[in-house]
Amino acid sequence: MTTGTPAPFTAADYKARMDRAAQSAADAGLAGVLVAPGPDLVWLTGYHVTAETERLTLLVLAPGQEPTLVVPTLEAPDAARSAGADAMTLRDWTDGKNPYEVAAPLLDGAGRFGVSDNAWAMHLLGLQKTLPDSSYVSLTESLPMLRAVKDAAELERLAAAGAAADATYEEIKKVAFAGRTENDIAGDLSDLLKRFGHSQVDFTVVGSGPNGANPHHEAGERVIERGDMIVLDFGGLKHGYGSDTSRTVHVGEPTAEEREVHDIVRAAQSAACEAVRPGIACQDVDRVARKVITDAGYGEYFIHRTGHGIGVTTHEPPYMIEGEEQELVPGMCFSVEPGIYLPGRFGVRIEDIVTVTPDGGRRLNATARDMAIVD
Repeated sequence: MTTGTPAPFTAADYKARMDRAAQSAADAGLAGVLVAPGPDLVWLTGYHVTAETERLTLLVLAPGQEPTLVVPTLEAPDAARSAGADAMTLRDWTDGKNPYEVAAPLLDGAGRFGVSDNAWAMHLLGLQKTLPDSSYVSLTESLPMLRAVKDAAELERLAAAGAAADATYEEIKKVAFAGRTENDIAGDLSDLLKRFGHSQVDFTVVGSGPNGANPHHEAGERVIERGDMIVLDFGGLKHGYGSDTSRTVHVGEPTAEEREVHDIVRAAQSAACEAVRPGIACQDVDRVARKVITDAGYGEYFIHRTGHGIGVTTHEPPYMIEGEEQELVPGMCFSVEPGIYLPGRFGVRIEDIVTVTPDGGRRLNATARDMAIVD
């Protein structure tokens, strides 16, 4: 497992990202990009806004224009200490002033801007009131691939997060399952992720027995019994980048049917991972996994997309789903996680994070994908 702390991103790294975002906006016919507090702002500037606030904080990026962060005066010192501060200008505003009048001169009054998805409606409405000829579109719609292609330093962090998730799985197989609740196991998973370096745990799905047929089942007070199939899906952030892996275990010996279903999912997952290479469409990864499951007679029980992107968040574009024609390019990272869910009975899911390489794909999870037998 990767244990060292990676070198921090520099102001030059953040400047390159901001320049790329501004150019991507121009290529998409946009006047610029407006970024509110959240993962896009962290990725572009290194600035973490530690608390939700109604005060306007807005990064303005436009071609040929100095990156500028509009920030409340009382939060300006924190923004000035961010890793990307030297790559942008700070423009602060004090309570009692109209923040939209501070931001407006930075914007083309008749422009169309890409806006980070988590921007508050009140702030967009405030900008529109100040600049009535401006218009806005979400970044997911306008620049869905902005964060999708990772550089070597980002891949290093994703690999470390994946190794920590793998170590968590190896340890969770050693604990007692039977007679304990799903919540007990979820707590163990959370503790293990933190032990192996995660600063944030985003989810710990423990779907035992019939609960495994719900892909996003939240762990509850069901007591795990011998004979249960259990879907484990867990992940979070380490060094600011995500992990997400799923394995399906069984308490005691499985039935022939349970083994068969697990084998089908494993074959689908393997085929989809092997299909990853530059130039194919995202939907092709989904099609490969879905064909294996459909041909085996379980197509109606594969009820979600095959995968999602991962980076500074555990779910982001691109998505491996029918209709997504975006081509894979080296540096993209995403999950490959087909499943079969039999209502009222059990479910199976197997998931790895895969990164696209120049000549194929590389899994960032390395734990065994066969059905583990637990106590």
